[in-house]
Amino acid sequence: MSEPGPEEKIDATFRNGSLTAAGIILGFSLSFISRWVSNPNDWSRIDILPMILLTIGIAIQVKVFADLLARDSLIAAKYDRSRRLFLIGLGIVAAGIGLALLNDILGLGKMPILG
Repeated sequence: MSEPGPEEKIDATFRNGSLTAAGIILGFSLSFISRWVSNPNDWSRIDILPMILLTIGIAIQVKVFADLLARDSLIAAKYDRSRRLFLIGLGIVAAGIGLALLNDILGLGKMPILG
């Protein structure tokens, strides 16, 4: 697959679909962390690593969402960069959720996710 040229543009409709998908996934990520943080149970040190991963991943997703809202996001190279960055942020959030679930299953943390 060849790299896009410096001024090659994508269709706005295509970008809008990506923006919608990114917004939905960002909303899920924010909802998950909000629900987990509002849990009335005590925190322990083992909960710090998943929280750091979730926070970093969500921050990357927010940055990408803002980048996709910019007018210059129709430039193919900038769109491709945003897409790759979003997938990295999504992977980091998934790792944070997975680690939090693993802590819960193994009984290591005091913040149960599974109830």
